[in-house]
Amino acid sequence: MSRTLTFAYPGQLELNTGGYAYDRRLIDGLRRLGFTVEPLTLGDGFPAPDAATLAEAEARLSALDENSLLLIDGLAFGVLDGWAQREAKRLRIVALVHHPLALETGVSPADRDRLRVTETRALSATRHVVVTSPLTARTLVQDYGVTRDKITVALPGTDPAPLAKGGNTPPHIVSVGTLTRRKGHDVLLAALKRIETLDWRATIVGSRDLDPTTAEALQAQAAQLGLSGRVTFAGECPDSRAVLASGDIFALASRYEGYGMVFAEALSQGLPIVACHAGAVPEVVPDTAGILVPVDGIDTFAEALARLLTDPDERQTCAKAALAAGKALPGWAETARIVAGVLEGAA
Repeated sequence: MSRTLTFAYPGQLELNTGGYAYDRRLIDGLRRLGFTVEPLTLGDGFPAPDAATLAEAEARLSALDENSLLLIDGLAFGVLDGWAQREAKRLRIVALVHHPLALETGVSPADRDRLRVTETRALSATRHVVVTSPLTARTLVQDYGVTRDKITVALPGTDPAPLAKGGNTPPHIVSVGTLTRRKGHDVLLAALKRIETLDWRATIVGSRDLDPTTAEALQAQAAQLGLSGRVTFAGECPDSRAVLASGDIFALASRYEGYGMVFAEALSQGLPIVACHAGAVPEVVPDTAGILVPVDGIDTFAEALARLLTDPDERQTCAKAALAAGKALPGWAETARIVAGVLEGAA
């Protein structure tokens, strides 16, 4: 059996997001298991590439030899439906879906409907589909016509990292997520304004480059709310795990998560969590490890933060529960083994 794999992805594999981190660690893990992995970039702009980028991506994929084994990231694959239908018999296509494209925050109703159609067509042309959470598996079965036996869940791995000792004065609230609408940093800032009379400081770690408009709006929001002196926008951080270790509370108001790797990282470092009932977050974060509130619930998010800030005993109880949950999470070697089994079957 050939263990040569082409791994196709949009944009830059080095981008510091959860999805690209998963891709990088998966490639590394598969190589350790004996696969020859050949990365293939499909260009920028996905999932809304211009016509030239889309045509070039299709040409690069169609240049693969007949019967090649191809694993392709869903951020691009979901709009390559026409190509996938044409090449389904010639190539062994396996899709990697972090979360359906139509569920991205800010997508218009018309684009949402279009993306659901294109992704459904693309997925129908695969040998198998790898997803990063049980939630995404259920969504593809219910809404995208993928049969359950064609889907394998490969949870993201979690690396060991320094524990958060807590006990900071003032308490340190840490948030990690790219500065995009889906991550809900605007909700966090508004909630922090509600509790400005309490003692705290906050650090928001995340790239400003993926959505500069949102990044600028968040900086302006913090200034308008008078929080610039208490909230630090740290930008991209080479070691976000060190920032997590410096925290007392992890807070991220995501509007949707296909899995939410940073929540798993926060658990593994023993941080109590304030987040939203959004996508797979409730599947990752146990009730005992923090407080989950409705999406876009500024008041309830503020109340949850205030509760943990003012009750050190509850904060410590949640921290212990978080650490216990984190110890049960898989490592990256297990993730790679699961995907390797899928690829061997597709071969």
